[in-house]
Amino acid sequence: MNPPSSTLLDRRFAILVSRYNESITGKLLAGAVDTFSNAGFAEDAVDVFWVPGAWELSVAAAPLARSKKYAGVVCLGAVIKGETTHDQHINRQLSVTLGQIAVETEVPVLMGVLTVNSLEQAIARSGGAVGNKGVEAAEAALEMAGLMQRLRQI
Repeated sequence: MNPPSSTLLDRRFAILVSRYNESITGKLLAGAVDTFSNAGFAEDAVDVFWVPGAWELSVAAAPLARSKKYAGVVCLGAVIKGETTHDQHINRQLSVTLGQIAVETEVPVLMGVLTVNSLEQAIARSGGAVGNKGVEAAEAALEMAGLMQRLRQI
């Protein structure tokens, strides 16, 4: 990934984190924060907001994106399949609504939400053998914020 431009370094990012499955989402958050830090962003350039669960991510992402205060909004959560189809309803709502918010506001809204079948898969994707989805979402936010900055100059 290319380093952010100096004008992008003047911008702010928001991270929304689901408290549900916090043993997983806390690792996603750590990965995202480290990514912004490693890219040169000061600690106070990244605002972290907690929501009760993944379902609430979209309702909190909307005002953050509409505020235009942030160059990107990273949403982090972990939806682990249980005995019912509850996970499917949450995942469907999140993917559609977060995408809709991003398109309507022209602010990158990243879905760094694990949609896994087991706790083992969540562990592997939150800093384990498969990587860290929080890192991936923060990297995508940086790339998209830079692209959006360039597109606005066209």
